[in-house]
Amino acid sequence: MYDFAIIGGGIIGMSVAMQLKEKLPDASVVVLEKENGLAEHQTGHNSGVIHAGVYYTPNTLKARFCYEGNRLTREFCDNNGIKYDICGKLLVATNELEMERMEALWTRTEANGLERYRLDAAQLREREPNIVGLGGIYFPSSGIVSYREVTRVMGRRFEEKGGKICLGAEVFELGEYSDHVQIKTTRGRFAARYLISCPGLMSDRVVKMLCIEPDFVICPFRGEYYRLAPKYNQVVKHLIYPVPDPSMPFLGVHLTRMIDGSVTVGPNAVLAFIREGYKKTDMCFLEMAQMAAHPGIRKVLRTHFRAGLSEMKNSLFKSGYLKLVNKYCPVIKKDDLLPYPAGVRAQAVSNDGRLIEDFIFVKTRRSVNVCNAPSPAATSALPIGRHILEQVDEMIAQSSSQAV
Repeated sequence: MYDFAIIGGGIIGMSVAMQLKEKLPDASVVVLEKENGLAEHQTGHNSGVIHAGVYYTPNTLKARFCYEGNRLTREFCDNNGIKYDICGKLLVATNELEMERMEALWTRTEANGLERYRLDAAQLREREPNIVGLGGIYFPSSGIVSYREVTRVMGRRFEEKGGKICLGAEVFELGEYSDHVQIKTTRGRFAARYLISCPGLMSDRVVKMLCIEPDFVICPFRGEYYRLAPKYNQVVKHLIYPVPDPSMPFLGVHLTRMIDGSVTVGPNAVLAFIREGYKKTDMCFLEMAQMAAHPGIRKVLRTHFRAGLSEMKNSLFKSGYLKLVNKYCPVIKKDDLLPYPAGVRAQAVSNDGRLIEDFIFVKTRRSVNVCNAPSPAATSALPIGRHILEQVDEMIAQSSSQAV
């Protein structure tokens, strides 16, 4: 029997595993990952941004963990020889309405303690000659990194301290008892005194395995990207983001410098027809029926129906996608948008039809479960791991007091 079992080999699972072994070096810990490698889903399919924390409501877990995570991610990279680039981020307003919306973000970022600078049109053009706008905000602490590499190093440090990673171990049944948790996987049975689950797209299903009926469901949104032709690798010096529409659930299409030197355009946000639907043709009729039957998802789709149609149209027709980019970067042409792998965002939707914004953790007597951890979860992985360990301490103390 292990002391701890961790479900999920993404960046959050490996952050928890690494910090757990650092804190409790004598504890036996196993990570169960259903794929044949680490960081195969959300961690390995995002834009690689080290977020500053621009958009998050003050005093939420997202706001706090992202602010801490920005610094801790850079420190982790420095201490482990991982390449990263603090290139800064420009939020660009292209019309008067966006200038007004930008003021609200200026106030919010002040509440979140972020360093930022206003730019007028001339200053914006001076920083980014290929970008047009009426004004912007510059956030110097944003950067880029490979979160696959960060996760790989976390896994290596975990194993060096005696932890075990079991790949190809998909969990299909859980049983929680008074003194341990039984875990059935495709690689056999495991038992652990405590369970920590970080299963991303499958988080609601894992909670159900623990006989808890969640008050949310995971709704998968595919984020599609393009890569710019190599001649545009120097088209921007910073990360370029539009001012988001507050009525829309996601941030809009942006230009992202990648750590390999390329530049990507995206993502959009379209409903995926299967949890791990990275391609337009990926679908599962059973999952589609389950989503259609859920009242919360139906309400979200009704609320954002017109926006969803627009996103779907831009997914099918490159010209619509290009129009979003040309608002602030008119030099890019349709033929410059080259294929690039999509990602899938695990977005928790409440039963009453709200897109849940903040991180969610669900505890039982012997488990801590990460149930909603969309962006900026990768940036926030180290603070999230620390937060989970605090909950583990409480869980152990409670179990010990009940045993006395």
